[in-house]
Amino acid sequence: MSESAWVSTSMPYLTPREKGRPDAWGAEAEARGGKGSQTIVYAGAVPAPDEVAGLLDVPVGETVVVRRRVIRLDGEPCELTDTYYPAGIALGTRLAERWKIPGGAVTFLAEQGHVGTRVREDVTARMPGAEEREILDMGPDEPVIGLSRVTLDRDDHPIQADVMVMPAHRQRLRYELRIG
Repeated sequence: MSESAWVSTSMPYLTPREKGRPDAWGAEAEARGGKGSQTIVYAGAVPAPDEVAGLLDVPVGETVVVRRRVIRLDGEPCELTDTYYPAGIALGTRLAERWKIPGGAVTFLAEQGHVGTRVREDVTARMPGAEEREILDMGPDEPVIGLSRVTLDRDDHPIQADVMVMPAHRQRLRYELRIG
């Protein structure tokens, strides 16, 4: 895709924000006429689970940093997002703390010299686990969309991996590709 343009609903979440601008979710929710918020339920070092190890190209169980969040629109949970970072990038930084980062984590990464230049996303559909269903306030027969994303720097080193779970009936994903 070197010469092709890629547009997706993910793009604002991959681009550093200008100083003083709200995070991407707050801006997107406001543009839709709503209020976006998030609760950071955990931030810190964890052993890399299988999927995350593959995304970040580290051994399973190696220490990584996660920011585990419940994303809300107008107070209602609409997404569970776990964002993982290699320990060498995130340990001892704001990324490992349970506080909101002004401008968002992508902006913080860019300020530290870690800029994404390529992204890979995988989208799946499945039935949610009991905890996911409870947190997202879903019925027993409602599926979820899973989105796994890895952001790579100019040297193709992973700098961030996101693992998201969203109620399928409340989401729309859009991808546009310019061909040629």
